[in-house]
Amino acid sequence: MRTIAEINEKIHRQTAVVLTVEEFKARVAEIGVSKAAKEVDVVTTGTFEPMESSGAIINLGHTDPPIKIRRCWVDGVPAYTGFGAVDLYLGASCAVDTMDGEEVRERGGGHVIEDLIAGKPIHVRAQGQVTDCYPRASFETSITRDTINQFYLFNPRNLYQNFIVGVNGGDRPLHTYLGPCNRV
Repeated sequence: MRTIAEINEKIHRQTAVVLTVEEFKARVAEIGVSKAAKEVDVVTTGTFEPMESSGAIINLGHTDPPIKIRRCWVDGVPAYTGFGAVDLYLGASCAVDTMDGEEVRERGGGHVIEDLIAGKPIHVRAQGQVTDCYPRASFETSITRDTINQFYLFNPRNLYQNFIVGVNGGDRPLHTYLGPCNRV
């Protein structure tokens, strides 16, 4: 087995063999695990990795008549609305609200963000704070990435923290703060 220092030296010399997970799986199928492990230095993975600080700022654009959104749900997930008339912060780890206040753990903000990025339609329900400037009391609509005014994705902790990968080797889905972790 190679050490991390040896692999880092190969990376520095630009001689490391680097494969994606898909490429590595194909290589294992072709030559077996032992030979592939000897041949490959680094296996890369990519993930959105939403975590407790991840989320998206979404500017919906103004309605006619205008609304100052006071409470909002994006595909059932509550979004923070306290910093602009039609600006929302959708937390990736926020779960769907039900009418009785219970959370639905199978879907959350990370799923909604993923769907929005993929171009899928997302249901928005908002309650307004009625003022002379913003006379609208509520609205419901469907949005897509092409119909919203602005969208910013934030993953601040991904910049400075290394997190371990959670894997479920059990016989049932685990319910985590980010949603279900299904069996591998």
